[in-house]
Amino acid sequence: MLVPHPSPLRPLYLALAYVALIVYASLHPFSGWRDLGVSPIAFLDAAWPRYWTVFDLVTNVLVYLPLGFLLMLSLRRRSDRWLPSIAALALGASLSFCLESVQTWLPTRVASNLDLGCNALGTGIGVLLACWQGDRFFLRVALLQHRLLAPNPQIELGLTLVGLWLLTQLSPETILFGAGDLRHLLEITPAVPYAAHSFFAIETGIIVCNTIAIGLIARTLLIKRKSLYLVLSALFILALAVRTLAAAVLVDPAHAFAWLTPGAGLGLMVGGAMLFLMLLLPASLRIALAGLTLMAGTVLVNIAPPNPYSEAAMATWQQGHFLNFNGLTRLTAGLWPFIALPYLMALGRRL
Repeated sequence: MLVPHPSPLRPLYLALAYVALIVYASLHPFSGWRDLGVSPIAFLDAAWPRYWTVFDLVTNVLVYLPLGFLLMLSLRRRSDRWLPSIAALALGASLSFCLESVQTWLPTRVASNLDLGCNALGTGIGVLLACWQGDRFFLRVALLQHRLLAPNPQIELGLTLVGLWLLTQLSPETILFGAGDLRHLLEITPAVPYAAHSFFAIETGIIVCNTIAIGLIARTLLIKRKSLYLVLSALFILALAVRTLAAAVLVDPAHAFAWLTPGAGLGLMVGGAMLFLMLLLPASLRIALAGLTLMAGTVLVNIAPPNPYSEAAMATWQQGHFLNFNGLTRLTAGLWPFIALPYLMALGRRL
């Protein structure tokens, strides 16, 4: 049996996407810029930071570890590992240096030589892991792709979309599976005032539409086999687990299952049942229905009443280290449907 080789471009695409995420998280909220008359590289000569935690140190190391891993695999050469390793480490450290320097002009951020050192350390650990197990890791990924994924020319974009959708579940203040909410970006007030019955109906509709949409999008990536329903079930279970863990860690363990409202329970059951039936349809109809439910869910999200859980979640979240990830996940959730729709249109033209 021929063993499929992993695409040499995949680590590069992932590395570029990861760099974009780091830049956004490091410079969010991109407002309040000011000049204090301090050199942007003055932090290099600063003393040990006065306020720091072990959590911050570990986080700064872990955040840059995947970057080093992906950069190393993007630059690797079969005959030489030293030069790509040095280049990957230099790129990761240079990115951290540039972002720390820019943070000098942001009121909500503090440039830190300790952060720079931890970021460089994380990049170095990622490089070492890539040298040790990188090729084997992507070979196993390729084998898994060969067994589960369809020969779709847009497979890279599809997998990225599913990964970004899972990322949006880290935002505990949004409606479950809700995506495409542009009101926080455009500063628009909700169109429908809050009432228990209207919130229940719209929340249920949002979850039904998005359950169908993401299920049908994921279906475009999968080979039709007996494991199809098992893989899709695992995807939704993973999304709910991410949502639960995020609420427990970022807000409070007592609110871990706050997403499980009556509307969410009904939406998951109805959406799951409808998705089960729609998976039996021809591919062209599945893609069309995915687009329709994606747009319908986006409209419902943008007219939904205020989420009664949102204010409490945000009040707790914004006090902590994850404020920047809050902006990142909300931006991703807001733009996700508008990225997924062109993907569906490209697939539709091929049928």
